[in-house]
Amino acid sequence: MKSYQHRPIPSKDPISGKPLAITELQTIDGDVTIRSRFDIPRMLQLDEEQYHLLETFLRCRGVINAVERELGLSYPTVKARLDALLQSLELTPVEKPEKSPNPEKLHVIEALERGEITAQEAKERLRGVSS
Repeated sequence: MKSYQHRPIPSKDPISGKPLAITELQTIDGDVTIRSRFDIPRMLQLDEEQYHLLETFLRCRGVINAVERELGLSYPTVKARLDALLQSLELTPVEKPEKSPNPEKLHVIEALERGEITAQEAKERLRGVSS
């Protein structure tokens, strides 16, 4: 089989800076050609630095402190770059769901608020309650 050289897909016209679109796809042997207007996937529109960050983040399995070590960056810098990457990809970060309060802890706190138990009793009871 013949070896083909592939180049990265540019996302912008190098002269005007205007966005590009893919208009033709072809089988390697050239037997089939499909013409239409295809969007360039957002992941392929990242600049080199953003792509490298995404690749590093994935290799580090999403562990930010591993990304810090790999890239030699501080935690705030990595977080800022990840936020910029999310924005470039038009993605909204998933918010951490709030933990539901432990019903046993809630019961102890409510009893304390009603004056049914002392602060010392509440402290002792809360020590025995798992998170």
